[in-house]
Amino acid sequence: MPPKGADGPPEDSNASPFFTVPAPIKRLFDKFPLTTYPANEIPQRLRPHDNVNQLYVFADASGVRHGRPSFNPQCLKWQAYLKFVGIDFEITSSNNHASPNGSLPFLLPSLPADSSHPIPSHKIQKWAIEQVHCEEEQQLNLRFEVYASLLDNRIRSAWLYMLYLDSENFDAVARRLYVNPTTSNSVVRAALAHQLQQAARDELLKASRYIDAAALEGDAGGAFEALSTLLGEDEHFFGRPNPGLFDASVFAYTQLILDDTLGWKRNRLGQLLKEHPNLVQHRDRLLKFF
Repeated sequence: MPPKGADGPPEDSNASPFFTVPAPIKRLFDKFPLTTYPANEIPQRLRPHDNVNQLYVFADASGVRHGRPSFNPQCLKWQAYLKFVGIDFEITSSNNHASPNGSLPFLLPSLPADSSHPIPSHKIQKWAIEQVHCEEEQQLNLRFEVYASLLDNRIRSAWLYMLYLDSENFDAVARRLYVNPTTSNSVVRAALAHQLQQAARDELLKASRYIDAAALEGDAGGAFEALSTLLGEDEHFFGRPNPGLFDASVFAYTQLILDDTLGWKRNRLGQLLKEHPNLVQHRDRLLKFF
């Protein structure tokens, strides 16, 4: 299931049930109530990997073997950032339930760090700065947060619609990546698919009384134009000599939007993005890190 962070719909614990439990089954459950188990403990690492930082992300087996970009924007953001600042690590396929705070990604530092204290995504940058003494970009450029809001709001909203609420894309991409790997049970798959799509609707309706696909795409197009102007002829954002956190944040969306291997059926965001060659070239340059 996608994380509850900036790239996927949050879980909706108050959503209506997908189906009504038959009375005889309900009486049985009332007599023998189901037990809700706590989240999984941190996976025990094998001894050969104790000296390697482990980043737990959404990824398939092939992606893990070859170190490919995660198919999840929030995971890809931090996967890219760690690469850009020169930290060695391996990725491990995981899910939200295995995460200590209920969402991916999280980082398990190599020994002798205390493996019982994983690092959640919002603390990865601080940890990286302590390891390699890189810069904290937010403190160096006041425009960082302003332009980051374009990603967190306009582009993210259009991404949620394209991935979860476009029915053809949901069946071709989201269902394959987030639903089918979790179970082979068709009823559970249907319930999970319903939950994901409803959560996406609820998230988008926080900002508007109704969901207007054309307006979402228009806002994303304006955000791409602003990012293109900001980048200009530079190789990296804010004129940095090397890519940093903001580059990783942009790449997390542009890579996935332009990734034809995901199997998009309708990709209006890709069309809008391709109107800005410098953003496409930026994505292509950063993809070489993988």
